[in-house]
Amino acid sequence: MAAEVVSMTSMTAPPAENRYWRRNLAVCFGGSFTTIVAMTLLLPYLPLYVEQLGVPDRPAIVWWSGIAYGATFFTAALAAPVWGMLADRYGRKPMLIRASLGMAVSMSLIGVVTNVWQLVALRFAVGLLGGYSSGATAMVAAQSPKAKTAWALGVLSAGIMAGNVVGPLAGGVLPHLIGVRNTFFLTGGLIFVAFLASVFLLKEQRPRRMTKAQRSEDRMRITHPGAVTVLLATASLLMFATMSIEPIVTVYVQQLTDAAAYISVIAGVIMAVAAVGSILSAPRLGKLADRVGHSRVIVGCLAAAGALLVAQAAVTDSVQLGILRFLMGLSLGGLLPCITAAIRHRVDDGSVGRVLGFGVSAQYVGQVLGPLVGGFVGAYVGLRPVFVATGVILLAGAAVNYLLAVTSSASRHR
Repeated sequence: MAAEVVSMTSMTAPPAENRYWRRNLAVCFGGSFTTIVAMTLLLPYLPLYVEQLGVPDRPAIVWWSGIAYGATFFTAALAAPVWGMLADRYGRKPMLIRASLGMAVSMSLIGVVTNVWQLVALRFAVGLLGGYSSGATAMVAAQSPKAKTAWALGVLSAGIMAGNVVGPLAGGVLPHLIGVRNTFFLTGGLIFVAFLASVFLLKEQRPRRMTKAQRSEDRMRITHPGAVTVLLATASLLMFATMSIEPIVTVYVQQLTDAAAYISVIAGVIMAVAAVGSILSAPRLGKLADRVGHSRVIVGCLAAAGALLVAQAAVTDSVQLGILRFLMGLSLGGLLPCITAAIRHRVDDGSVGRVLGFGVSAQYVGQVLGPLVGGFVGAYVGLRPVFVATGVILLAGAAVNYLLAVTSSASRHR
């Protein structure tokens, strides 16, 4: 019997099949690509910007970079359930419009800050007001036909990962061409394009209103609650592992190369190659998951990524680091779409949006803790231990998912 979790929302989730789902997928693809490019532009030069704002020494720069980067995801984790409830009530299109406009304004204002406290405050605002790609994921998953959910999520994931490629590359070059502050203004402009597309192109069937009696009976039905819980935790773990490394890559590259004038360019390339690997592997991992099962793909990818992270702690130059980051991208390529699709098939059509909302919150938790832990360990223990600790955590996640798969298989054969 399906486990039932009482929902606090007052409206039903949107229909599983929206006749505009292909148009919405195209808009969400473009909007997610644009907003992710804008968000990841700052990664290569965030520590340099923190230094320009008056932070004096390297440990403090690493620490403040981690805080500034993680601040966005902290407020996003707190706000996600509220935005999810409002999306159920008023539709997902208004939430995407709100997210893109709020991000455009906040990112533009970062270009005029005068100290690191203002930078952190505005990064908090970006998280509170933003969340476009996560909202787009929920819209695509909830409105696509169930038989095509994995494909639609894979297409959307390709747009997100492509944004992760283009963003750091552009962020490594643009500050040298137009200046750091102008780069933030350009970022706000890019997100404003996503705002316009969301306003004029998205089409959504509004959720129907419910009576008080219907609201009292409105529940989320999950066929395998234990498996869903582990999948949500795995999504959080994956984002933790990714985000714990991102804020320290630039400083790590500084230790590995003497080309001081091109640090941000090299760091941008190294960040981008991981996303390139993910784009190349995502379709193949999706097909493999359809053939052999989601659990096997998740376990194998987590184990490979954990081993590759440990290896990154032993590199002696930036070329070795880039190669290992590319291989790690290959390992992680289809994980989030695979996790999301697995969750989608374990809940009924009327509960998809709300359960995926919990998935968004779980990812944000990882995105909050990752930069904070990575920044703290990097500042006070060392940069190389960050890679080792993160790799061990991923290996532990692989072990937990393996045990769950074995247990589930044994239960099915009883």
